[in-house]
Amino acid sequence: MLTKRNPPVGARPGTLAIPPSSPSPRIFVFEYSADSMEEKLVEDPAELKRFAGTSATTWIDVQGMGDEGVLRQVAAIFGIHPLALEDAVNVPQRAKSELYDNHQIVIARAPLEEDGALDLPQVYFLIGRDYLVTFQDQYVGFFDPVRERIRAGLGPIRTGGPGYLCYAMIDTLVDRYYPVVDGISAELDELEEVVLGDPQTEDLARIHRLRRDIATLRRVGWPQRDSLQDLVRSPSLFLEDQVRVYLRDVDDHMGQVMGRVDFCREIAVGLMDMYLSSASHRQNEIMKVLTLMASIFIPLTFIAGIYGMNFEHMPELNRPGAYFAVLGVMVAVALVMLIYFRRRGWLGRVRRRPRDQD
Repeated sequence: MLTKRNPPVGARPGTLAIPPSSPSPRIFVFEYSADSMEEKLVEDPAELKRFAGTSATTWIDVQGMGDEGVLRQVAAIFGIHPLALEDAVNVPQRAKSELYDNHQIVIARAPLEEDGALDLPQVYFLIGRDYLVTFQDQYVGFFDPVRERIRAGLGPIRTGGPGYLCYAMIDTLVDRYYPVVDGISAELDELEEVVLGDPQTEDLARIHRLRRDIATLRRVGWPQRDSLQDLVRSPSLFLEDQVRVYLRDVDDHMGQVMGRVDFCREIAVGLMDMYLSSASHRQNEIMKVLTLMASIFIPLTFIAGIYGMNFEHMPELNRPGAYFAVLGVMVAVALVMLIYFRRRGWLGRVRRRPRDQD
């Protein structure tokens, strides 16, 4: 999903452009501490008021953006700035991190493969002092592993606060890049063998598709790497120093991923050049064969043309063996030309001379 839905030209700041395909919002709440955990589906956004300002950590997950009224209710309860809400709803946005008075926002995207097509849905994080609000245009199950960790109480996730919870989710999103990049790399290796052998037209279409996917990953991935570096380096009231240590590791993983994406880009460009060279070479070989065949038949056509003239006093017409003599000359000419082409290296493969060994 790379086409951004914008509000009308000249609209006031904070105007929401609801994606037409987005379903009505479903709000899931996780409230937890070191010793307890509660999760529920909130039907009425007004119920979220009791989760604001509690001592426990609260995760409000808004899935779907099909109702502007519900979204503005959520924003009012948690004091979300109108521009911050606009970034959450008007998808997709460039990956970034911005600090407001009452919260910090982080925009990230992760790859999703459906029916052979690559999509990169946006996930919006709003980090408060004791809560984390996430907005997703569609539910794609990115954070199911994080939910299981909260339920099981594994690691420091129940005691790390909303900053650590945001780290865990971003780490999950970055991990999703690895299988996608691995798949692209494996397909490029397969195409390299095919292009070196017998490339077909459908291979060119595969190369184009891979180059488009790589360009999409680079377009999204590098701003996301910059956003992670900003989270690591910039001071914030909503991210503790210990969380930045974990984010530094995520930033390193994102750097590894983007390094592999750039390497795949170079391989794809080389494959395109290799395919075009191979196709050009193949076409040249075909033209060479046709040219050699035409060259052989030119003198034969000349001889046949001479003896095909209906002159009454041609001296060879009355000789008994003239027909077979002319055929023999034509065969001899063809053989001589084939031998000449062979010796010149224009026909067949030329054996390389062995190099003198020292």
